[in-house]
Amino acid sequence: MNDATLPALVVETTGGRVRGAMVEGITAFKAIPYAAPPVGPLRFLPPRPLDPWAGIRDATQYAGHAPQAGLRAATRPELETFSGPPDASPESEDCLTLHVWTPRIDGARRPVMVWLHGGAFSTGSANSERLRGSRLAKRGDVVVVAVNHRLNIFGHLDLSNVGGGEFVHSGNAGTLDMIAALQWVRDNAAAFGGDPGNVTIFGESGGGGKVSTLLTMPAAEGLFHKGIIQSGAAVRHRTKERALALTELVLKELGISSGAIDQLRTLPVARLLAAIKPAEKALGPSPYRLFDRYPFGPVVDGDVLPRHPSDPDAPDIMLNIPVLIGDMKDENAHFLAPDDLVWNRTLTEAQMVVRVRAIAGPHTDRVVETYRKLYPDASPADRLISTTTDSNFRIRSLVLAQRRAAKATAPVFMYSFDWETPVHGGKMKAPHAMDVPFTFDTIDLTNATDGSETAKRLAAAMSGVWAAFARNGVPDHPLIPHWPAYRTPERATLVLDSTCRVVNDLRGETRALWQDITGTA
Repeated sequence: MNDATLPALVVETTGGRVRGAMVEGITAFKAIPYAAPPVGPLRFLPPRPLDPWAGIRDATQYAGHAPQAGLRAATRPELETFSGPPDASPESEDCLTLHVWTPRIDGARRPVMVWLHGGAFSTGSANSERLRGSRLAKRGDVVVVAVNHRLNIFGHLDLSNVGGGEFVHSGNAGTLDMIAALQWVRDNAAAFGGDPGNVTIFGESGGGGKVSTLLTMPAAEGLFHKGIIQSGAAVRHRTKERALALTELVLKELGISSGAIDQLRTLPVARLLAAIKPAEKALGPSPYRLFDRYPFGPVVDGDVLPRHPSDPDAPDIMLNIPVLIGDMKDENAHFLAPDDLVWNRTLTEAQMVVRVRAIAGPHTDRVVETYRKLYPDASPADRLISTTTDSNFRIRSLVLAQRRAAKATAPVFMYSFDWETPVHGGKMKAPHAMDVPFTFDTIDLTNATDGSETAKRLAAAMSGVWAAFARNGVPDHPLIPHWPAYRTPERATLVLDSTCRVVNDLRGETRALWQDITGTA
């Protein structure tokens, strides 16, 4: 009997009964609502409780994902399917849904792993094939949940100063969606064979930023018990002043006065989306440009988000939660790929220096010389990838790990994904987001690897380690060496590669360089 002919399964949730189906021997439930659709009068407001439905709701197909048309950065034609087929579900404001994959509907208390997708709080979806949770659920005997929620202007337009009391939390509406999703997990995990007392939140890129944010939120306390931050550590978020300045620019772009805020609830989705980029451009970069990354993202409002995730130090709440943090060795190979000079490795030394200067300013000569000394045989393009990876990604992970380890009562574990994919002549190296299908053991559903035994073995290791960490907060697994907790001065780091190994103070010279430049040593 194949998956298509297996009987459907029905589970009773707090919202009503849902019917799932078998996927690769795992029971899958897709697009289960966890809050009321945030449409019409509920646009920009915190999530509201769901009205229960009658009968049995079909949960065998993906539904919509958050509006984001025109916001995703273009990539090279060669890389259109690098991460697998795109999410084909429609964009819809009715996007507060989640998916569940479970080995069995029984009374077992399996660890629950809740995935928060990437996209810089602006784009992304939980519906793509590379996020198919059946493999991870089977490998680790865990329940996997993936969450859709509001993004960009719909989730993070701060109207608190111009719209009255009901909009007091509008700047964090998308963040509060995640709280609602975790509350749903708390109330429903047991019905799917999961343990609501053993929940791990994990995410990549913006999803890592979401994990960092939830670790700072009092409303999230008790809703999860471990965290994994992949290529997205957040040190700072928007200040209230910067969020309100962006709101004024949005209103100006839309031609709406502060006294006519109700018009925002009836504007077409496309018009709101079209206002985002002009407003962000007019706002300009943050004074903390290496740490404050999201123009439309969480806002430090003193209430929902009382403070920054890791500035000037780690928050005092949830220090008892084990955290796993890491990055890709060549994150920026992804973001620089559309540049022909980088892709073709024809970037000159002088051109590379100009680009580094835009980031390093008065420290440019020191930065250029450090990477030239460490990578004497690398092309200017490859050194630019390394430099910008460290300045745009790694420094944030290092700061969050060091500051949390200094205060936490639970361990922090640090990793670096160093395996370089040979596809496209090796030009992508170990790029941003390539780790996602390794996490879910779905590399065969993408074009990010050569499908070699080495890649398959690494996917087995990474998904297995992540599930082991979710089970007991310690990433011990037969496919990797013993992985010590991260603490200074040793700074033990697991290197995920064709041969996994632990290195103390990995790439310590560049770590020290950027910590000195940013004043975070």
